[in-house]
Amino acid sequence: MSPDGLALIGPLGLSAVRAVGWAPDSVGGLTLGADPIAYAMAYASMTTLRPVRAFTVRKEAKSHGAGKLIEGPFEPGDRVVVIEDTVTTGSSARTAAMAVRAAGGDVIGVLALVDREEGGREALVADGFDVVALATASEIIAAMDAGAASPQ
Repeated sequence: MSPDGLALIGPLGLSAVRAVGWAPDSVGGLTLGADPIAYAMAYASMTTLRPVRAFTVRKEAKSHGAGKLIEGPFEPGDRVVVIEDTVTTGSSARTAAMAVRAAGGDVIGVLALVDREEGGREALVADGFDVVALATASEIIAAMDAGAASPQ
């Protein structure tokens, strides 16, 4: 949630989504992990030809007010990329995707910041979701090991 992190992740996430040919109307996922990533992507898209809107999926509908499960400018019919900070089991992304579908959205894919390589990606693919991860746990570990091995 730091300014540096948001400035980095917004354009990277947007670039990754567009590199695989996804053209979402909105991006979002289960609060709280997806929120800063989705908001950063929406902000980064503002100066592009195809801005995207960000939304949040609550873990449960509010018991007062409108009782909404999805907050923000999501609209029925939106083509959506579900956002996940880390994919472990895939359950958070699945929960968000089911909420989006129930609200009339079309889930075109799942974007994860990190795939922890613990079966979540495979579970989501088995459920019919395309998944893109910006990094895997093994890539991060390898980069850390390489940094530790290099002389300062």
